[in-house]
Amino acid sequence: MLRVSNLKLTIDEEISILKKLVIKKLGIKENELLKYSIYKESIDARKKGNMMFVYTVDVELKNEEKILKRKHKDVVQVKQKSYIGVKSGNIEPKGRIAVIGSGPAGLFASLLLAQNGYCPIMIERGSDVDKRTDDVNNFWKNRIFNKKSNVQFGEGGAGTFSDGKLTTRAKDIRCRKVLEELVNHDAPDEILYSHKPHVGTDILKNVVKNIREDIKHLGGEVRFEAQVTDICIENNKITSITINDSEKIEVEAAILAIGHSARDTYEMLYKRGVTIIQKPFAIGARIEHPQQMINKSQYGEYFNHPRLGAADYRLIEHTSNGRTAYTFCMCPGGSVIASASEENEVVTNGMSEHSRDKENANSALLVNVSPEDFDSDYPLAGVEFQRKYEQLAFKLGGENYNAPAQLVGDFLKDKASTSIGDVNPSYNPGITLTSLDECLPGFVVETMKEGIIKLGRKLEGFDMHDAILTGVETRSSSPIRIVRNEETLEAMNVAGLFPCGEGAGYAGGIVTAAVDGIKCAEKIIEKYKSVK
Repeated sequence: MLRVSNLKLTIDEEISILKKLVIKKLGIKENELLKYSIYKESIDARKKGNMMFVYTVDVELKNEEKILKRKHKDVVQVKQKSYIGVKSGNIEPKGRIAVIGSGPAGLFASLLLAQNGYCPIMIERGSDVDKRTDDVNNFWKNRIFNKKSNVQFGEGGAGTFSDGKLTTRAKDIRCRKVLEELVNHDAPDEILYSHKPHVGTDILKNVVKNIREDIKHLGGEVRFEAQVTDICIENNKITSITINDSEKIEVEAAILAIGHSARDTYEMLYKRGVTIIQKPFAIGARIEHPQQMINKSQYGEYFNHPRLGAADYRLIEHTSNGRTAYTFCMCPGGSVIASASEENEVVTNGMSEHSRDKENANSALLVNVSPEDFDSDYPLAGVEFQRKYEQLAFKLGGENYNAPAQLVGDFLKDKASTSIGDVNPSYNPGITLTSLDECLPGFVVETMKEGIIKLGRKLEGFDMHDAILTGVETRSSSPIRIVRNEETLEAMNVAGLFPCGEGAGYAGGIVTAAVDGIKCAEKIIEKYKSVK
């Protein structure tokens, strides 16, 4: 197979023209081209008024050697790398292989185990995605909060209610495995080559259901509304798990893919002696702008072109106090959503559907927090730090799950907001205009203010007066790490327990969490015999 790079289309040319470009560049006849597929798509906007799409394409020809002899700088021979699994071990498992959690890490760990004949049991404290969606909508519309089924807990994990971003800098071949499996389960084909792939919450809900059904078809078991409330450890090895305080299941191994909001599970694990340490995380608010303004800032004269869709951004600024202000999980054409996982707390996040066609763009505007900021040796001090500001936000919002909000211009002037301007806040069930410095640490407020001004120089309009800040955003990553052996991936002092994904402190997004789930599943496969 040959990989042909630097194929350019103008913004107005149809993607179908690629075939002609390949034929022309290689100097071949049409019947010599057996097959072609897009490997990578990117945008070149360096020349004002001349935006281009740039493609790398994989091709199969009748006579590849003839083309290689020409030594074309944009043509190389490649062997398409694909994921190769690991060989099964020879130890007979005495109990079940359990996966705790059904977010990306848990889903992909369960899928790989099922594909290899291990008949895993995937256990999820929350509801299936359809019931979960009803519960979430009931919270957003009627303020009726369900602590067991919400944006953080349930089938698909927190990522189900998000933009479904699949960007990652990791070069691991397992990333390709993740994307291919998503496509196999009805995600859009373009995620395989897009420079900024995303799925969207509307499509992602269907994808996770399809993966769940595949796991079951392959012999796995899936349990919803089944919280692991205890584990039994004997001779430094996990031997069983307890579900809903009553049902005991004997296990040989358990992948712990619990997500970054399973605070009660953290507490249970700590009491059982599992080694947990503090780790850095971040805190801040959601910032919301008109999507058209972002489009104009990023695309200039092409801002409404249908080929481009809603523009995004990723910004970072180091401030004078030694902190960093940065944007995270930017959701083009999306909504700010209520994302609490505990009663009487306000937590924000962002979400987009695949079309990204809502009025506003939003992003987390975060400031780094380090364990030194807690001034405590307690491993779960970061959790307590998060809770403090989530509870303050709940109180400041009116104790009815309204989120406290403030115009950027007022925030910069230390002035409580009393009315909205040109940006209509998207957060449901509603906002309460106030001053965010009452529900954020002082160093975070200071860093955000300086960061907003400086980021406004990088992205025109970022510091616009009427942009809305909605607080608080505290769940961008886990505040703890469950320490594991780097070689076996088992918990440092508990054999058979595999801390995994974002909740354990080893991932930072859908793809990296899924990859970590695959890695943990591989360790189990390498050690134990399959049961089918």
